[in-house]
Amino acid sequence: MSDDRTEDRQVISDLMTGWIHRDRQDWEALATLFHPDATLRILWFDGKALDFVEGSRRMSHGPLRSKHFIGAPTVEFAGDRAFVETNAILLADHTGLGIGATVHNRFLDRVSRRDGVWRIEHRDSVYDMGGFTFPFGTRAAEDIDSDDLRSRHPREYAALAYLLESTGASVAGPFPTRFSDQEQAILDAARAWLADA
Repeated sequence: MSDDRTEDRQVISDLMTGWIHRDRQDWEALATLFHPDATLRILWFDGKALDFVEGSRRMSHGPLRSKHFIGAPTVEFAGDRAFVETNAILLADHTGLGIGATVHNRFLDRVSRRDGVWRIEHRDSVYDMGGFTFPFGTRAAEDIDSDDLRSRHPREYAALAYLLESTGASVAGPFPTRFSDQEQAILDAARAWLADA
């Protein structure tokens, strides 16, 4: 049986892999992934997607570098709406501290077609697992107060939160982690949104 949504799936897949524009600091291209009124919530940002693009531009001048590896998305359609789940791996490196982090997450996106164009309407990130990396050896680990860090953030994203906070960014969770009630609430809301299409 042929999939009559093949073209739509490809366009949506291109939206997901378009996150490379953030890594490349191509802010105009990054903005085109989102509808003008789109929103998103990740560790350091909760608000309008276009404000996120501007915040990313400002962050690019700081010591935190990042790269994202984006997997193939799963897509569930309802008319001109789609719920998309995409595995991602984030590699982060704080050049000032000599400490990095690797985080496995999933983007949960509500994507819609308006005026014939598919774009992201809302993005959430669920954090599956993560930890520190030490590009210059583990000596830098001595400066991390692991007890304090564990008391403030779950292990799934604690390492990334530490790097973000070290740049002055606020991480005011909690944020959804794998199989958490928050993740389930996102999934339930997305399916209700699809059912209302």
